[in-house]
Amino acid sequence: MMNFLLKASHPCSEWGNTLFRLNTALLSTLRDDEVFNEDTSAQHTCTSAQGAECYTANGADYRGIQNQTSVHAGRPCLFWNETFQHPYNTLKYPNGEGGLGEHNYCRNPDGDVSPWCYIAECEDGVYWKYCEIPSCRMPGNLGCYKDNGDPPLTGISETSNKLTIQTCISFCRNQQFKFAGMESGYACFCGNNPDYWRYGEAVSTECNNVCFGDHTQPCGGDGRVILFDTLIGACGGNYTSPTSVIYSPDFPDTYATGRVCYWTIQIPGASQIQFDFTLFDIRDSTDMVEVLDGYTYHVLARFDGRNRPPVSFNVSLDFVILYFFSDQINQAQGFAVMYRATKEKLHRDITTVNQKFTEVITEQANLHINAAQSSKILYVITTSPSHPPSIMPEWTVYGLTALLILTVSAILAKILLHFIMKSHQEPSSAEIGDFHQGTTAGEIWSIFYKPSTSISIFKKKFKSQQDDCNLLVGN
Repeated sequence: MMNFLLKASHPCSEWGNTLFRLNTALLSTLRDDEVFNEDTSAQHTCTSAQGAECYTANGADYRGIQNQTSVHAGRPCLFWNETFQHPYNTLKYPNGEGGLGEHNYCRNPDGDVSPWCYIAECEDGVYWKYCEIPSCRMPGNLGCYKDNGDPPLTGISETSNKLTIQTCISFCRNQQFKFAGMESGYACFCGNNPDYWRYGEAVSTECNNVCFGDHTQPCGGDGRVILFDTLIGACGGNYTSPTSVIYSPDFPDTYATGRVCYWTIQIPGASQIQFDFTLFDIRDSTDMVEVLDGYTYHVLARFDGRNRPPVSFNVSLDFVILYFFSDQINQAQGFAVMYRATKEKLHRDITTVNQKFTEVITEQANLHINAAQSSKILYVITTSPSHPPSIMPEWTVYGLTALLILTVSAILAKILLHFIMKSHQEPSSAEIGDFHQGTTAGEIWSIFYKPSTSISIFKKKFKSQQDDCNLLVGN
């Protein structure tokens, strides 16, 4: 029997010893409001990543500081290091498993449908409660909404006793719908209704009925529909917004075998793109996530079960491709990666030259790289954002232009003089006679041409008339 059922039906019995462990990173919140939905024609508000503290459907990665069951008038939570009479405490899990510690913050150490905590009062034998945490909603989870006898999504629907979040999302996505909703753990609704909120929004804890196909996932409630964007878990896509979240295929279910997926991230004008893997659960060394240069297709970084990504890294490009591959064994939760593109103004500086630098995008990882399975640390040669390309001064351009003109003029003068000299190689006898009459015996004019300088004309006296082999003597 699942831990959830034991906890709900037999709250005072011993719980199972199954822990839901995820390797996640605590990250700062985003400044941008609208994320995730790449369909620019959609007339609905997407889940905001500003203040988002969860990137899993059941909040197993929640590491916030809410210490009561509700923000308003909630019951205070007991400290995990004082709940030794209960199954989950720091004595049993001293190494911070599931986020437990010497605090009383809401956590989800057993992989339930939502974060929870122990409370002092015991009503009807129940000594714990779910926490209503507004900030613990994964991007793409649109919220919990009322049914009111008429579902908020009016497309097609189906029911299944094996329903999970992704089976419903995949069903709706294959039918070209933008939204997918789950109700009562077994009903799936699809639609494009922009007014899915028309009957009102309910608190998230009212959508905590477990999915019939996965008891760790919330699938709505009685008269309550939990809505998701159908982009979640898609195998591939094209992203152009400055910031968004990309999930592994089939998320939040485990990724299927034999998956080959590509996501393009292209933000024109961006100076760099920052990547934060908020969730990374890949256990097989042959399953991998790669970051590629969108222009050259060179692999910039490769991560797998042995080569885990750093908390955060930057790529100084505006076009990146994210690639995922899974083999036929060892499925896992997958990944959630949040990217954010930044644009920096270019400043002109006539005293600096274009500076290049080598950025090691995996230098924070401190990875143990296996030469047979993992990539070597790769480098991206980019222009430093802090030292933009310098612009050539105008006076330099003018000087180069003048030098080019002078060079061309000298070449033309040399060619012209060459033809003039060639035309005088075989003068007529009349011309020779006239020349001797106009000059003194033993004296002629010699023309020496130096192409790099100028033409010099001067008198030169030969030793004898027989030494004069030609009337024009030059270099």
